[in-house]
Formats: sequence, C-alpha cells, structure tokens
Amino acid sequence: MEAMRPAAWRLFVELADAGSITRVAQARNAAQPHISRQLGELEALCGGRLFARHGRGVALTDLGIWVLPRVRNWLAETDQLESDIRTGSGVPIGEVRAALIPSVLHPLVTSVAAQLRERYPLVRLSVREGQGGQLDEWLDGGKVDLAVGYRYERELRDIDEVLVRADTYLVGPIGDTVTRAASVRFAALRGLPLILPCRPSAWRDTLDDIGRKQGFALQVATEADSVFLQRELVMGGGGHTILGPFAIAEALAARRLQAARIVEPVLPRVVTLSSHKRVATSLAHRVVAELMREAAKQMSGMAGVPVPAGKKHAPARRATAH
Repeated sequence: MEAMRPAAWRLFVELADAGSITRVAQARNAAQPHISRQLGELEALCGGRLFARHGRGVALTDLGIWVLPRVRNWLAETDQLESDIRTGSGVPIGEVRAALIPSVLHPLVTSVAAQLRERYPLVRLSVREGQGGQLDEWLDGGKVDLAVGYRYERELRDIDEVLVRADTYLVGPIGDTVTRAASVRFAALRGLPLILPCRPSAWRDTLDDIGRKQGFALQVATEADSVFLQRELVMGGGGHTILGPFAIAEALAARRLQAARIVEPVLPRVVTLSSHKRVATSLAHRVVAELMREAAKQMSGMAGVPVPAGKKHAPARRATAH
C-alpha cells in the first residue's frame, strides 16, 4: 500500500510533534509548499484529514489522534527490524535518539559525538534537551531511545543505570561572600534571591520541602529552565542558583562564577542512563550507551566516584536523606 511508506509517516509524526508545517519545513530545509503537498498526498491515500489547519499551524483531527500512537509503534518496529538486519553484519548503523538534561549536554554529548564520528560513522545521533519529567514522558512514549537525567537514590527504577553520583552547589558571582567557602549550609539560602527552574519541577519541590523543614521559604527572584540563562543571570548579579558540577565546571575554571557545595543536608544527585526496553538488542544503541559510560568516567572527576560501568541500581532499603 502506497500510504504505508515509512518516509511519509515520519513526516506525519514530525508534524504532529511540531504542530507547524513551517517549523517542519525549516527543520528539513525544505520549501513549505513541498511539505504541504506531501501531507496532502498522504491524507488523500488515507481517505481523510489527519490535521486541521489553523492560524498558528496544524492540529491533529480525530483520525490523526487515533492513527498517531499506531504509527509511532509501527515506525519503531520498522526501525528495529532494519537495525536487527544491519546488526547481523556486525556493523553499528542507524539513528539513536537521545534526550538529556541541559547540565550534562556539553560534557557528555560532545564526547559521544566525537567518538561516533571517529569510530562509528554510520551511527547518527539525534539529541533533544529536556527537564526531568519530559525525559520520562519522551522515553515512555517512544520518542527517544535513551535518556540521561538526574535522579535521587530513592527514585531509581529498574531501567535506570547509574553513571555518576554528583554533589549539588550553590552558585554565586565572583566575590560573593556566601559561596566563598568550599561548602555552605542549606540554611544560608534563607533570604537569598534565587534563580531556579520553572514549575512544575520535582527539583523545585525538593528544595521547597527542605526549606520548609528548616523553617523558611525559598525566595525565587527569577524562573528559568535554561542552565545557560541561569549562569548568565548569576554572572550579571541577578542572584544565586543551585546546580550540579557539570553545569558550572567551565565557568569555575574561567573564574566567571564561584560555588560552594551545599551541606546540612547534602543534596546528592545521581546521573542516570535510562533506555527503552525495545532497544536492548540494537547494536547502534548499545554502542551509544557504552560511549556514554566512557564519557561519564571522564566526567566523574568533577562529580565524585562513579559506580562501575554497566552496574545496575539495586533498590535501596531506605531512602537517602535530603
């Protein structure tokens, strides 16, 4: 059936995710009329509209909503079949879709991408940036194959592999008296203008809960999900922020920021690698996962001692105190 061409349905999924013909055309470096024509041909073959057009872009029709999860599953199975066939030759090949939190994007993806170019040129890495809840949603929904994010020990699941354990730091501008020492008590956050991620945020909830237990509410001056913006605001005197070591290593080395490890309580965070169960036998995905483990070893010098590569988490008997 002509309508079952994978390329046509990949376009459908891209449009459903983007909600805009213009954005998809820009991403593909294609003319907008060309994208519209391809969509029209697909809808004609389906015998009904997949999208409703409106002033801000496109939205799925009832037919499109019904089709989307089925198409996602079919494309995933098609990709897996192609990967399995190619894997039989012993050569890693194909696309690996990964999602990462912003603070580990540079040290991790930079290293992995360089290694792929040198050692596995037929593997293509597609990277998305997102926050904690988004990563889980994308992984569960099959939009990504691998996810790297922060978790607490008590939150670890069977699909989470520990890459690095990291401390958490209060970050201030150069010359700041609060972050002058190597460590700072959580109580020192009382009254500080803070730059923190937007809600909803499990990280914000954790910090608020600790503050309440110590008898004060955090004073949030600015909300910003972008780690880059958080750092820039701190450098510009807009307040303090709370980050892991990978997000601030270069700025600390360049003496553009200073930071103190938060204690009483310490805020240990775990960098995890999580994978969708269906990719377990894909050679390309296994290669990317192994390169991430190698990169994590290099990152561990600024974060603490990592667990041995490949070691899975064993559920703790009690939750880590925060």
